[in-house]
Amino acid sequence: MVITDTHTHLYSEAFDEDRAEMMQRTLEANISRLFIPAIDSTYTASMLKLEKDYPENIFLMMGLHPTHVKENYKEELEHVEQMLKQHKFYAVGEIGIDLYWDKSTLPIQQEAFRHQIKLAKKHKLPIVIHCREAFDEIFEILEDEKNDDLFGIFHCFTGTIEQAQQAISYNMKLGIGGVATFKNGKIDKFLNKIDLKHIVLETDSPYLAPKPFRGKRNESSYIIKIIEKLSEIYNISEEKIAEITTENSKAIFGI
Repeated sequence: MVITDTHTHLYSEAFDEDRAEMMQRTLEANISRLFIPAIDSTYTASMLKLEKDYPENIFLMMGLHPTHVKENYKEELEHVEQMLKQHKFYAVGEIGIDLYWDKSTLPIQQEAFRHQIKLAKKHKLPIVIHCREAFDEIFEILEDEKNDDLFGIFHCFTGTIEQAQQAISYNMKLGIGGVATFKNGKIDKFLNKIDLKHIVLETDSPYLAPKPFRGKRNESSYIIKIIEKLSEIYNISEEKIAEITTENSKAIFGI
């Protein structure tokens, strides 16, 4: 059984004390495909080191996270552009709009999101979208940008079934993680109405740990708990969940 975590921040400082042990637990659990989203230029070196240490398992993305779209965002976007020319990446992400922390940066978040979508199209790469309290704003830009070159993953999907269907209409898979196991997570109530061909698995570690680890540091090995939950929701085996979602990740990332 090959398991894919499509979104995990394994370079995070949260793993500095025990990264090797955490990676060993992950690989021993057959979680052998790990896709790593970017945040900003300050993490690039640690991402590249992670890839060097685990070349068969780590697949990097490049992008500017919406909560890190600040006064220097143009320099950060230039860094993204240069890195995409210099190194092999498998997606532009995570990118998007986050209105939970700071609504005042909406105009520059919109600009950065649109710019990075165009970069992804130019490099024939998928995008990985971060959306927090910003479905309408994100859908507005996706509507403008939609064509055959627009595809990717709606990371940490937490919307309604209507928003799920709208995201899928823009060639997006839905990234399903720990929220599906939460009592108040809501998406577990309608997920079985979404064909599994539209779903990929993710942890977003070190954030959003699934039950029974909720509130603790998340790690990629905990994706097993998400597989267990989806097996229950879809009423098919855990092996089948792993197989289909890994195939879906290959369709997006091309590997």
